[in-house]
Amino acid sequence: MSRRQHRLSRSRDFDTVYRKGRSVSTRFLVLYSFPREDDPDGSPRLGLAVSRQLGGAVERNRLKRRLRASFEELAAGLPAGHDYVLIARPGLAEAVESRRFPWLTERVDEVFRLAQGTVA
Repeated sequence: MSRRQHRLSRSRDFDTVYRKGRSVSTRFLVLYSFPREDDPDGSPRLGLAVSRQLGGAVERNRLKRRLRASFEELAAGLPAGHDYVLIARPGLAEAVESRRFPWLTERVDEVFRLAQGTVA
């Protein structure tokens, strides 16, 4: 399966997830989730929002690549037909640099489990 199929790219898709979706948050991440009506059996799709507050273009793009890689590792366990928007909060880039990629994957997994209601 192509990685591009797992991405939200249109502004209206982001708007739909923001307006109609549910949100959960942790210290470093906010996740909006929304079940798609037009493709309930399709692969989960991810959109990313990484603010300029998190650094320059190089740092933001590096963080987005790492967030996408974490999502790819977890995508098989996510419900089909959902769209997600993952928002990085300030401090995440520095925390990832000091704690490395496995820590980031744990944080992404944590926010997705919160969204599914499997974490107390």
